[in-house]
Amino acid sequence: MTDSTIAKVQLGTGGPEVGVQGLGCMGMSFAYGPTDADEARATLERALELGVTLYDTADAYGQGENEEFLSPFFKAHREEIVIATKFALSIPPGEPTKRIIRNDPPYIRQAVEASLKRLDVDVIDLYYMHRRDVNVPIEETVGVMAELVREGKVKHLGLSEVTGDELRDAQAVHPIAALQSEWSLFSRDIEAGVVPAARELGVALVPYSPLGRGFLTGSFVNAEKDLTADDFRRQQPRFTGDNAAANAALLEPVRAVAEAHGATPGQIALAWVQRQAATYGLPSVPIPGTRKRTRVEENAAATRIALTEADMTLLDPIASKVAGNRYGDMTFTSAGRE
Repeated sequence: MTDSTIAKVQLGTGGPEVGVQGLGCMGMSFAYGPTDADEARATLERALELGVTLYDTADAYGQGENEEFLSPFFKAHREEIVIATKFALSIPPGEPTKRIIRNDPPYIRQAVEASLKRLDVDVIDLYYMHRRDVNVPIEETVGVMAELVREGKVKHLGLSEVTGDELRDAQAVHPIAALQSEWSLFSRDIEAGVVPAARELGVALVPYSPLGRGFLTGSFVNAEKDLTADDFRRQQPRFTGDNAAANAALLEPVRAVAEAHGATPGQIALAWVQRQAATYGLPSVPIPGTRKRTRVEENAAATRIALTEADMTLLDPIASKVAGNRYGDMTFTSAGRE
């Protein structure tokens, strides 16, 4: 590691080694309003220069468009990076608030073949179940995913938004390298059951939205007023109306800690996730999303910020005061089933 690159960590027992911070790629072509494709491509390249090697996408992001957008970069750097994508969740065109979840074996096989084709690769490094279909036993779902490993179509398995007990049931079928769930200063519900289970089983945490979808950086205050009509965040309860105003007031401690460290609020939010994971004793690879080179540089620099006990004490109460759920329908999350 040089002064300009981030450290590395292993995902789970026997999983791949990756940079200690990954890159969430959804917003490069989906969900967060207009994007500059050329800048997004430059951001991918800059992230790799900084030591970011885990790149996260899903077939649900733009009905496969995100995978296709990333494909040329993945092919150009195939031996340097870890490709993570997901199945199980689809968003019908024209119905941005609707979710269709499938975990059944025929669908999984259809999904993996489609992702392999869009990504134009022979094997997916890390394949996640994006959301849990409670009508299908998780042992059955993971059993099919394990078959994909044996067939050489997938290298490692991951799960997203599962409970601690669901993770244990899955691990009994096949080793799970990574568990992806929302974890941030604003979202700490996984600490009750999911984090202890991951630590017990040796599964790495991959926190998504560690920047609170940008809210923790101060990039917007009220989604309905500040973001374009096609921005996904306008549908999330904590970013609109009275909730948004109440939650914006919670950022003062983040700004105070940032000033003390000569850092940005976003960097403190990322440093908090890393410190919190270390406190629980498990590896963690947050995947902040960005489509700008300056932001990926800022985010990567956060891996070198060491928060003090006093900092953590100041930041600790924030999550308990957050107004509004992270989704309008929480049944699709681990918190909705714990």
